Amino acid sequence: MVWTNNSGTRHRLWRDRDRGIIAGVCAGIADYIGVEPIVVRLVAMLGLVFFFPPTIVAYIILAIVLRPKPPALYASPDEEAFWRGVGTAPADTLQSLKRKFADLEARLAQMEGQVVSGDFELHRNFRDLGR
Repeated sequence: MVWTNNSGTRHRLWRDRDRGIIAGVCAGIADYIGVEPIVVRLVAMLGLVFFFPPTIVAYIILAIVLRPKPPALYASPDEEAFWRGVGTAPADTLQSLKRKFADLEARLAQMEGQVVSGDFELHRNFRDLGR
């Protein structure tokens, strides 16, 4: 099953129980915004010190409302890195994709040049003679 939100991406706010301490809310928020969980936990602790009731209420609501992160959300670490990049730095991800496609296009043009050259036909004829 492919887990997508309404926009069609896998990058959404989940509770991350694998990296979480209590319910995985801070780890899920950290994953969503692209920072280490300790940073979100420190902000939550500051919220507890200065704004105790709203912080507790918000944490409980998020623990109830957010769905847990599915275990097989990403097929590979590369796919996970891609979707994290889409969420945290979409312009960089787009530039990376443009570079990859430009490299693929250059390689394809080089292969096409090799195939349509006269040397290719000559090498094919030599190969056929060996049969």
